[in-house]
Amino acid sequence: MPPPEDVLVTEEQLRRNVEDVLVVRDRQVRGSVVVFRGVLTIEPRRALELLIDRFRPFGYTPFLRQEGDTVAVQAWPLAETAVPRRIGVNVLLFVVTCLSTLVAGLSFAGSPTFDALRASSSAARFLAGLPFAFTLMAILGVHELGHYVTARYYRAAVSLPYFIPAPFGFGTLGAIILMRSPARDRNSLFDIAAAGPLAGLAVAFPAIFLGLAWSSVVPMPPGGYTAFGDSALTWTLAYLRFGPIPPGYMLFTHPMADAAWAGFLVTALNLFPVGQLDGGRIAYALFGRYHRAIGKATVSALLLFGVGSFLWNFRATGGDAFAALASSLNWFVWAGLISFLVGFHHTPPLDDLSPISPGRRLVGVICLVLLILMLPPVVIH
Repeated sequence: MPPPEDVLVTEEQLRRNVEDVLVVRDRQVRGSVVVFRGVLTIEPRRALELLIDRFRPFGYTPFLRQEGDTVAVQAWPLAETAVPRRIGVNVLLFVVTCLSTLVAGLSFAGSPTFDALRASSSAARFLAGLPFAFTLMAILGVHELGHYVTARYYRAAVSLPYFIPAPFGFGTLGAIILMRSPARDRNSLFDIAAAGPLAGLAVAFPAIFLGLAWSSVVPMPPGGYTAFGDSALTWTLAYLRFGPIPPGYMLFTHPMADAAWAGFLVTALNLFPVGQLDGGRIAYALFGRYHRAIGKATVSALLLFGVGSFLWNFRATGGDAFAALASSLNWFVWAGLISFLVGFHHTPPLDDLSPISPGRRLVGVICLVLLILMLPPVVIH
């Protein structure tokens, strides 16, 4: 934050660079932020390009917003961020995550070729988890590369993916990419957000088709079994492959199909239209200032689904409250994680005036449909 006297001097210099782009009706200094309000004389996209070049020497970045019947050009003291070239942490986390998913993959049997390695007394037995680990890492890796490549295409400053290893469950909590600069406009914001899920699904769909082709229907074990809960998508794909499962039988899935199921779940959670999630960015690109209300409505819907699921399972289990809560807990967990860890805030793009294209609106609807299809009512039963 520059000293107040410097801000006043800079405000005058910025105003001179704005006047031929914006008919200034009002100006205001908010701390270190300078705001000019008025009417644009050229289209927002062109105005943004001019103002970025003009504000850069002063260490400021322009944000174009709609405020009532006027346009506000907000000058923030933000310099362009240079992405560090150090990739040692990224590589280390990737290697550790590969190992953690490989170990987690040992819990998923169903591949005769790799299951035979479990009896090995050497380190080769860990390769039994390779079908699951390779498939899941491919889905997550392509997902993050979709974000990264698209962000670089739009000249946004981003980091390489940071994979997150976990010593339980699937062996990973996914991966993140750090956005070090705001998106230029809603179209680029939408493309960067949607590229990840769509790229990951381009791997997940062939994986589940191949995994189901290698799966089989077997007699149910006498002691029962634990299975992933079906979403509308996975149930439909399994039904098309095997038809109705006869009583006393179960679907014994190949580890590749299990990894695809995990990929669908991670993608669905990312598509929740809340905060900084992929779905939250998509919601901002589509609905702008209404995105916060959409995020809060999403959390409210998750809580309602949780209550409804609990009541339905409570009745179905003959009044077993513990079993009913266990079957509906995922809805409450998702609502809590979103509220306390993700939040509802989203950084606006530099150009918040230019509308999103109709084709992207259609893709946004497709993303919402995919969220509904991929989200399982019960995660594990």
